Amino acid sequence: MSAAVMRIALVGSPNSGKTALFNLLTGSHQKVANYAGVTVERKEGRLHLPNGVVHPLLDLPGAYSFDAASPDEVITRDICRGHHPDEPAPDLIVCVADATNLRLHLRFVLEVARLGRPMMLALNMMDAARRRGIRIDKDELERRLGIPVVETVAVERDGADQLRRYIAEHRPMAAPAMAADGDLHADVRAMLDAAVSMPSATAAIDDHIDRWALHPLIGPLLLAALMFFIFQAVFSWAGPLMDGIEAGVGWLGALVAGWFPDGSALQSLIADGIFGGLGSVLVFLPQIVILFLFILILEESGYLPRAAFLLDRLMFKAGLTGRAFIPLLSSFACAIPGIMATRSISDPRDRLTTILVAPLMTCSARLPVYTLLIAAFIPQQSVLGLFNLQGVVLFLLYFAGIFSAMAVAWVMKFIRRDKSEHALIMELPTYRLPVLRDVAFGLWQRVKIFLARVGGIILTLTVLLWFLSSYPAAPADFAGPAIDYSFAGRIGHFMEPLFAPIGFNWQICIALIPGLAAREVAVSALGTVYALSGSDDSIATALGPIIANQWSLATALSLLAWYVFAPQCLSTLAVIKRETNSWKNVGIATAYLFGLAYLASFITYQLARLWS
Repeated sequence: MSAAVMRIALVGSPNSGKTALFNLLTGSHQKVANYAGVTVERKEGRLHLPNGVVHPLLDLPGAYSFDAASPDEVITRDICRGHHPDEPAPDLIVCVADATNLRLHLRFVLEVARLGRPMMLALNMMDAARRRGIRIDKDELERRLGIPVVETVAVERDGADQLRRYIAEHRPMAAPAMAADGDLHADVRAMLDAAVSMPSATAAIDDHIDRWALHPLIGPLLLAALMFFIFQAVFSWAGPLMDGIEAGVGWLGALVAGWFPDGSALQSLIADGIFGGLGSVLVFLPQIVILFLFILILEESGYLPRAAFLLDRLMFKAGLTGRAFIPLLSSFACAIPGIMATRSISDPRDRLTTILVAPLMTCSARLPVYTLLIAAFIPQQSVLGLFNLQGVVLFLLYFAGIFSAMAVAWVMKFIRRDKSEHALIMELPTYRLPVLRDVAFGLWQRVKIFLARVGGIILTLTVLLWFLSSYPAAPADFAGPAIDYSFAGRIGHFMEPLFAPIGFNWQICIALIPGLAAREVAVSALGTVYALSGSDDSIATALGPIIANQWSLATALSLLAWYVFAPQCLSTLAVIKRETNSWKNVGIATAYLFGLAYLASFITYQLARLWS
């Protein structure tokens, strides 16, 4: 027995229950970050053993093979081999395998064993294996692998006790040398024949559910119903929470601002800059929590890979992959959680394409602008005696976002250098009930990542925008709105010649500037420009008749077209930077979205002028 502190790494293929085992072994003693230079998550915790020794435990990203096909597999391969520049080689590798699917997972176990490092095998999900009548000769498996084998059940409180005891009582021994040129598939077949008795390749209940869930007609209908429910939940459940956050942050901001002299710059900074920025960040949190709650439940239950399988053919024609469906769907609520959800896409090329087109989905932040312009310029009249014209216009704006995303993805597929097609190959895991502990851990980790990655950047940019809109202060004898005298106002007048061909006046140009923090801010910004005050609802109510009298229909339609495409949300661009670790990708997204917005607005404005 050795009491020396060891650095232990958990490795295993996706769906092996590795992360659930990590959560069971470490509890709340874990931290999540990113590996330097990439967006692959790094999870490390503390493993407390019965002998009182505490070992650092690293949860390596899931991998099917050391022939790396994704950044996750590159990280895992390099750390296991001791080649990672920032992570030392582990003193002990615990390879986790799904006991119900050893035909797939044993191949990776043999790859890890070939490294000749201290190693042991954790046969996870042994409870499910017993229920299916699967019998595993642990002693024979140990003899053939040449490494210790222990049984674990990551969903039970004491399901890792054997693993803890073994690590506490035994000194890690290196795996025996294996021939690097051996046939891994043949070795796996021989081990399965000698050590595993399996009555059927898949569980009967899985086959029964999949007859419906993967049916070519019923399967997509069930998925559509499920996605409709999630879509509605993200909007309806998050609404009251978002209102509460806005009210709470506003109340706290007013309370803190009250400590400073009325009308002072410091008071404005606190209320409008810092707390205004904090509210604009936190208001997205309920949508993210609800969205990732459903995604984690679908992932834990084993359904998410099946949804990707159902939609892969349709998405493939547009240059995407089936895995892109959930991120794009979530972007209807907000592009931020949608972009974060692309982490489920293992192929870097497909993930980048999904990230770049996600902002084209019609997020909820566009709705205040759409509502204002449609109510002011589109008459309430019926179409074909069944539909409201205003509702039809709103539907067309949503459809324009979807169609544009598919078109842009197809163009990216057409122009990229790599013309190879990446087929969707994935394991369909066994259905299982999600474990509350694992869902809670995953949810909390994503909340922390969101706040850490977005909060600081957005607060900084919001304070900057407050400064531009507040300084220089207008003199006492200045007749126009104070914002007209500020840096932001001057920039608006400077921008007007550029935007004149698409029908934007200087007031709209000014509204575009604070609207960079969030698209819906443009409504209140327009109210400020037109010397209005009050709540956002009152501003919108009073603003509608004003712009209806002062703007042409062509200008209103042009602005609608602009908001279909323009990436006028700095938080989205900040998340693109964080998720891709590349300013180049931010530049590409910004340039092509603004280019499409300007082109669409120009065509809309010029055609509307001719038509009117």
